[in-house]
Amino acid sequence: MSLELISKISSQMRKGILEFLILSIISKGESYASDIIEKLKKNKLIVVEGTLYPLLSRLKKDGFISYYWIESNQGPPRKYYKLTPQGTEALSVMQSVWSNLEKAAKNLTK
Repeated sequence: MSLELISKISSQMRKGILEFLILSIISKGESYASDIIEKLKKNKLIVVEGTLYPLLSRLKKDGFISYYWIESNQGPPRKYYKLTPQGTEALSVMQSVWSNLEKAAKNLTK
């Protein structure tokens, strides 16, 4: 299998769970975009701003997150994201789906 194909498969699998992971991160506390990127990178889910911002926009459009601005002493104001009640509900559903997928994957890959 070529390195290019392995990279493509890996990328598609990560993309499939990024919205769930982003909501999970935000659920632990209101988050700035660079904080989200840092947490994803720390867990070896390399994400660049060009990937994150469209996901955040879609999550906002879907009503799962909202944001507010905080003035910064070191540059422009920062946009902080937080879950909406609808986002909390969506995250709960995603956690249930994830749990079922994880169990199925473990059973099928034994």
